[in-house]
Amino acid sequence: MANCIMVGCDLHDKSMLLKIAVDRGKPCVRSWGTDMAARRAMMEDLKRRQRQVGAARIVFGYEACGFGFRLYDELTEAGIEGHVLAPSKMARSAQHRRRKTDERDAQAILDIVRSYVLAGVEMPSVWVPDPQTRDDRELVRLRLAVAEDKSGAQVRIRWLLKRNGVESPGLKAWTDAYWCWLGSMGMRRLKAGAAAALASLMREVEWLRSEVRRLDDQVWDLSQTGRYRSVVDALCRFSGVGVLTGMVYLTEMGDLSRFANRREVGAYLGLVPSSFETGQDADRKGHITRQGPSRVRKVLCQAVWSRLRWVDWEREAYDRIVARNPQHKKIAVVARMRVLGVRMWHEGLAAQESLRAEAQNA
Repeated sequence: MANCIMVGCDLHDKSMLLKIAVDRGKPCVRSWGTDMAARRAMMEDLKRRQRQVGAARIVFGYEACGFGFRLYDELTEAGIEGHVLAPSKMARSAQHRRRKTDERDAQAILDIVRSYVLAGVEMPSVWVPDPQTRDDRELVRLRLAVAEDKSGAQVRIRWLLKRNGVESPGLKAWTDAYWCWLGSMGMRRLKAGAAAALASLMREVEWLRSEVRRLDDQVWDLSQTGRYRSVVDALCRFSGVGVLTGMVYLTEMGDLSRFANRREVGAYLGLVPSSFETGQDADRKGHITRQGPSRVRKVLCQAVWSRLRWVDWEREAYDRIVARNPQHKKIAVVARMRVLGVRMWHEGLAAQESLRAEAQNA
């Protein structure tokens, strides 16, 4: 009787390649599509193999990708133990990067699954959020993406003007006065092709502006639901933290109780320095790891710059760090980002635990 069927899956948009092994046996290779019928057939094939060898469990691993957690949900529903692996936590040799194939990738994932099952090595899995958190992320992430698209369109306008030698008469960019100048004087000073391009870009920016406002309203409505309202209110007590920053933080971080201490929070946010230590050499620190959700780092950076402008003690703390290293002011910003992220974790965790207590007593 076999103990376990282990599967390493290299998942792509339209195909997935599986390396399937029973206990310590030699793996076999199977390829499947990624449509619903193919995924269902793949899981039925694994269950059939389980019945044939009498295995007690099936352990299935695949890398986190744009496919999301849909496959993980389906595996769980089918009674298969699924694991979504973090690519940033998987060691890749230089040789592997030069000889990268789907089969080798699937074998690397299978090796990780085998180490976990047979030797108890910790699996480099990502945290799988609940379905509601995933759905809320879709809205908040779209709001950030639309704002980035608007900024990109504005940059294209500025470069179009530069290429054609058109300069604004000392107006601050993207104010109402600047926008009126673009639609009148700026347009008349361009040739036909450039004028048509500018008009198209202006329409794009105007639509994106309205879409940002619409999404802001929807994010606000989401923040006022019972799931988030008290927690967002707690986070917004920090100067420089608004509803959007709070919602980005909560939807990306998820259940704050999964972090045991501030060190884990800083590491998850990618705001801790990388470490280089070998043999007798002293431990050398490098740039921050930048692992974890980049969206949270972005809104924390914006919040810190706002706090530096309006909060005196925040500015004093920043200046003390800058005084030690005047040539690298970014270090001070990152340090204050880490402090703010940890403080938000403390406040948010207390609010979430209060919500849970209220739900249990109701």
